Amino acid sequence: MNENEKRLLTAVEERIQSFHQKAEADPYRLNYHLLPPIGLLNDPNGLSFFKGRYHFFYQWNPLEESHGAKFWGHYSSEDLATWRHEPIALVPSEWYERNGCYSGSAVVSDDHLFLFYTGNVKNDAGERETYQCLAVSEDGVHFEKKGPVITLPEGFTAHFRDPKVWKRGATWHMVIGAQTSEGAGAVVLYTSDDLYRWNYKGIIAGAGRDALGGYMWECPDLLEFDEGDVLLISPQGIEPEEDRYQNLFQSGYMTGALDVDSSRFSHGDFSELDKGFDFYAPQTMTDEAGRRILVAWMGMTDSQEPYHPTLNYHWIHALTIPRELELKDGVVLQRPVNELKKLRAGAFSVRSKELLAGEKWKFEGMGVESKELIIDVLKAGSFSIRLRNEAEIHYDCQKGRVTLTRRRLDDGSTERRRVDVSRVQKLHLFLDHSSLELFLNDGEHVLTARYFPRVSDDSIIFHSKENVMFSVEAYTLRSNLNVHS
Repeated sequence: MNENEKRLLTAVEERIQSFHQKAEADPYRLNYHLLPPIGLLNDPNGLSFFKGRYHFFYQWNPLEESHGAKFWGHYSSEDLATWRHEPIALVPSEWYERNGCYSGSAVVSDDHLFLFYTGNVKNDAGERETYQCLAVSEDGVHFEKKGPVITLPEGFTAHFRDPKVWKRGATWHMVIGAQTSEGAGAVVLYTSDDLYRWNYKGIIAGAGRDALGGYMWECPDLLEFDEGDVLLISPQGIEPEEDRYQNLFQSGYMTGALDVDSSRFSHGDFSELDKGFDFYAPQTMTDEAGRRILVAWMGMTDSQEPYHPTLNYHWIHALTIPRELELKDGVVLQRPVNELKKLRAGAFSVRSKELLAGEKWKFEGMGVESKELIIDVLKAGSFSIRLRNEAEIHYDCQKGRVTLTRRRLDDGSTERRRVDVSRVQKLHLFLDHSSLELFLNDGEHVLTARYFPRVSDDSIIFHSKENVMFSVEAYTLRSNLNVHS
């Protein structure tokens, strides 16, 4: 450990000692989501399973509640349900990362955990430099930096980042998000036999060759399913289209097939993964059971970020709950991982509740704890669910549309996100103190949002617009943190 790293770690520890108690006292502090002790969290990184534990790393600025020089924070778990906060994995202490250890991934090889990440540098002339770097660990907690393994190739700007590594056959593959010299978003491919020496293969998607467009494609991830390949990307610079692309930046996928020999990913159209307000930079891993697990940043860099009330408590943002992915008939389905059932505490249910047109019903009996609700719609009709007088889910049976609304933090106006559905059969809701994640029809659509109701308001009110019948299965959910480092 060099002196610069010691200095930075000391500054972090002093700031945590000063503000963590206040952060924990925030009534909007999330109960069962991964979040920073203090400071700003954004992208999930390095999702992996190593020596009997899941490892989730995350972009973290512990020295400010803003986007500055990023560290890698680190959580680990035996079961995806309860987590412990590990020591900081990466500190931006070296010349090749002095302005941030940016996003990346992790793989296991030869009983070691390999972290790949982007070293971000602003040189003395104020110009950006980028390096794809490697750090290696024997225990999954302490990492030895190996320095840059890839430098910027010709034809690209320094917006060249977020390496995601996986193994196909005997060969390691890496995709990187990029911007071409012409200002177009792209994904590039590298291959390696040993994880240290990498060969540039070319652009596999984007670079103005796709109808999607965009000036930068961040956080690529190549997923392999029996049905085919899926490329996740988070493109920047996509213009809104009716109910699509409503956030400042998008995250989604394209299905197709990767041909390494020709360095092309042949694919279909781009689909958003989550149609809510707060979902970006998703990353996946394959666990020991062969499941594809996804986690995303439950936040967004936009005009509302400076207005989050949690800033007053010296923290901002969190990660989504882990989701299991399935590719079915060309559509990526997302479902909460089964392990989250371990967090269930008190249970409450209502069977065959019928509301006539115009009736309201207040769901009561669970107190103020964070909740999980499973709502089966037994007889369809238009209805709405008002959540703590701050957000609302509305289903229009005639139009075949579900709308999620919330109050904007910057000007107090109402904003909305919509998805088209043929019929709503099931709503699976995860409600935390200041977040909601809605899974429609077993993951056919997902909508995620942060929202900040009055702390004392825990009301959930159903309002039927037409005759409707449903059942509700509900649980309180306990905290997912068991040990802090």
